[in-house]
Amino acid sequence: MRQKNLNVMFCRLSIAVLYLIPVQAISQSVPINIRTPEYRELQRNLATGWNTWYNNSVISHVLLPHGFAINLCLEKPGTGALLRETFKASAIQQRQEQVLLGLRADDGSYTSMTVKYEGEELAVQSATDGKDELILVTPANGAKNLLIVEAGVLWNKEGTIGMAQNKLNYHTGNTDISVSATAIPTVDAYAVTTTPHLTFSLDQEIGIYTGRQRTIAEIRSIIEKRHAEQQQRMTGYGNMAESFTAMQTILAWNTTYDAPNKRVLTPVSRNWSHGWGGFVLFDWDNYFASYMFSMFNKNLAYANAVEITKAITPNGFIPNYQAPFGKTSFDRSEPPIGSLVVLDIYKKYQEKWFLIEVYDELLSWNRWWSQNRDVKGYLCWGSQSHGDNPKDFNGTHNIQAAMYESGLDNSPMYDGVPFNPKNNTMELADVGLMSLYIADCKSLSAIATILNKPQDAKELNKRADVYSKKLATMWDEKTGIFLNKRMDTGEKSYKMSPTNFYPMLAKACTERQAERMIKEHYYNPGEFYGKYVMPSIARNDPGFKDNDYWRGRIWGPMNFLVYLGMRNYHLETARADLISKSKALLMQNWKKDGGVYENYNAVTGDGSDVKNADGFYHWGALLTYMDFLENAKPDTTTKP
Repeated sequence: MRQKNLNVMFCRLSIAVLYLIPVQAISQSVPINIRTPEYRELQRNLATGWNTWYNNSVISHVLLPHGFAINLCLEKPGTGALLRETFKASAIQQRQEQVLLGLRADDGSYTSMTVKYEGEELAVQSATDGKDELILVTPANGAKNLLIVEAGVLWNKEGTIGMAQNKLNYHTGNTDISVSATAIPTVDAYAVTTTPHLTFSLDQEIGIYTGRQRTIAEIRSIIEKRHAEQQQRMTGYGNMAESFTAMQTILAWNTTYDAPNKRVLTPVSRNWSHGWGGFVLFDWDNYFASYMFSMFNKNLAYANAVEITKAITPNGFIPNYQAPFGKTSFDRSEPPIGSLVVLDIYKKYQEKWFLIEVYDELLSWNRWWSQNRDVKGYLCWGSQSHGDNPKDFNGTHNIQAAMYESGLDNSPMYDGVPFNPKNNTMELADVGLMSLYIADCKSLSAIATILNKPQDAKELNKRADVYSKKLATMWDEKTGIFLNKRMDTGEKSYKMSPTNFYPMLAKACTERQAERMIKEHYYNPGEFYGKYVMPSIARNDPGFKDNDYWRGRIWGPMNFLVYLGMRNYHLETARADLISKSKALLMQNWKKDGGVYENYNAVTGDGSDVKNADGFYHWGALLTYMDFLENAKPDTTTKP
């Protein structure tokens, strides 16, 4: 969806060894306007306890709010090869290690994974027992690699760390923590580490623990109990257990801590956050994460919806992205799905403070679209001119920036479309944008009504009606679908993608029109139908064969938005077909390598065949989330 900043430098904070004095991280923090005490308390409660909070490594176990870290590292002795930080990535990235992330609790009270490194394999599990953290490292066979257990203090938190009598020690204020092991450490004077640490031979199973003395049998027993609890949670979903496991696993593993802003959030993947210098939030991506979390974890659903909404720019729109050091897309937004997601979450939990927290920003964003992207009554993607902004490394005020705003960075729909610098828009009235905006108006109007704001509701309904009438003019009776329209020539664009189906989401088409679109285009094997659906551009488009990002690959959010549209019409058979094929695509890859991919090959169904399909990207799970919306009984409890 976006280009990585390859110039970003990040500092490994896991090796702090000195007494640390807190310094205000001005350049790394972002402005966040929180207005409800409920949300402040929610974030305080989330940011506690042991978890894999540190973005750059799933084998770092960190205690919040202190920032004390137990970092597991693997060393191949005598070679200088050391694995200190790791996260799951696609095999095509050819990282030195392979990680298979397994069952885990949302709050990190149980985690499990398999790590392959330098020809050897080991299982790593963790569990909490009261205030203590227990870690069990189990080699598949007698291993020659060494396990190095480092002590660290993350994010420049206060604290001292040291090593004495085969224990790692941490002290700050009134808190003292010791880290011990069930095995006797070995001496490795050539270990590539500068922190207090313990080194162990991996010729046996090893337990690492805090607090009182533990035996390997006791640690194993507690971890087995925690594992059984999580397995029971999964099996509780019956024949949907495996797909729930995929969705819950990727969301939970990608949940990390943004220390300068004192918040828990769920960026799209650890890989992306690593590349952006600490974290990165994307507009519709994080709303989708919030939507999926709402099924089983209310607090993380709230957190992700609130944090991306609070990324609003001074000009009043939710940006394409927000990252540390002031990096924000001040020129452009992304697809407006926020109000739709927020309203659905509210319908489930009925907590009005949540709406109060985000309403003003959502209303500002809604008004911004009609004020800045309206061309002759139509809506077009665009990019504002705001001068040279060195913090926006993707460039601004051009056709590429406008394509970034669409979220479809290189879609063939926009090939050859010029950019109008006077209007700040591409010369294309976009069916997808207009449909999403109408849905936003309707959802936000419902929220305004709940909050007793009748004038706002009236204003929003009026805009929904105006743009619905304009969208109706984009129906092409001959083709049987809504078509984009060139604003410079007045010509229709016959390049089709799933966005051409989005008027169903806005309830802006008739039953007859919806049926024609499904019959003549969804089920058309020359366009969108096949073993795998729906490609991001029609199969008969020349751009389809590129198999490059939005040029022909299948994306979870597109399938999901078409599904939401289908729900508004009598399209039960097509809806069931889309759900079944989407879930099968996700599970094909999940069973193969534990991957939940950013996008998928529309011919082979493979997610790992290209480098720009992140291997553990949370919106890939939308491919199965629609199955839960359709068939599963809602789980209204917040589980760990």
